[in-house]
Amino acid sequence: MIDVQRLRILRIVAEHGSFNRAAAVLRLTPSAVSQQVAALERSLGAQVVARSTRGVTLTRAGQIMVGAAESVAAELEHAQQQVAELSTGRTQLTVATFTSGGRLMLPAALTRLMAAHPSTVVHVREGEPEDTLPLVRQGAVDLALAYHFDGPLPVGAAPSPRLEWTPLLEDPLHVVLPSGHRLASHDALDLAELAAEPWVLGCLKTEAYLRRYAERAGFDPEVRGTTTDYFFARSLVAAGMGISLIPSIALAPEIPGLCTVPIKSSGPIRHIGVATISGRDRPHVMTLIRSLREQATQQNGR
Repeated sequence: MIDVQRLRILRIVAEHGSFNRAAAVLRLTPSAVSQQVAALERSLGAQVVARSTRGVTLTRAGQIMVGAAESVAAELEHAQQQVAELSTGRTQLTVATFTSGGRLMLPAALTRLMAAHPSTVVHVREGEPEDTLPLVRQGAVDLALAYHFDGPLPVGAAPSPRLEWTPLLEDPLHVVLPSGHRLASHDALDLAELAAEPWVLGCLKTEAYLRRYAERAGFDPEVRGTTTDYFFARSLVAAGMGISLIPSIALAPEIPGLCTVPIKSSGPIRHIGVATISGRDRPHVMTLIRSLREQATQQNGR
């Protein structure tokens, strides 16, 4: 019989990449964490982690067991929710979202959800996809409004067969310029035309994608500022610090003195969607997904 607690410890070791960091989270000693993993390996007859001076990495057997650990955690969380609903008569629903998507799409969708299921108790957690998608797999949240660029879902999310991705909309990035900028009157811009411009950005991932596309265009962008907020980044553009690259849904509210110019074809795009655990069609979750689809349709029609 596999010890569920040892599975949990292995999952946290895998998440943090070392016994020391996992021990800090678990409030155990690194030796105790190592002993629990070793005991799991003995019970399985297989090595689940490869140990080195740089930390630990999962073996193929370890990857299988972490997947099982996430499934067990999700099922236990789901069972606990069901028992709580039996005793209280109220459904608990936890939703994770990234900031700009949540601000634009979530309030109206939650209003529709509450109209259809008025006894639902909703909890909202804010976070980036690389943090919230694992929470979906583990059953800690029921649904995550998330995004990815032109690659796959964030590392650690895509390989899981339990994770179901429902696309909602494409969110192209635009160049934001001061109204008096020499390029402000253009209908669309190629990134190569912006090679000499300084940049201020509202997201570290946006910087990574700017650098990738700039490399294709043949230049190395001069980034003078990176924030965690697109509105702040646009405020810095208005202050004359540079130009910015902003997703469509983060262009509101308007800031005086700025203009927005689309990037020509093949520019960077965010793909926004909803992540849930596959095969678990809870009515409240399905209602919220339908509501988010309606919001996406309205946004696409603008």
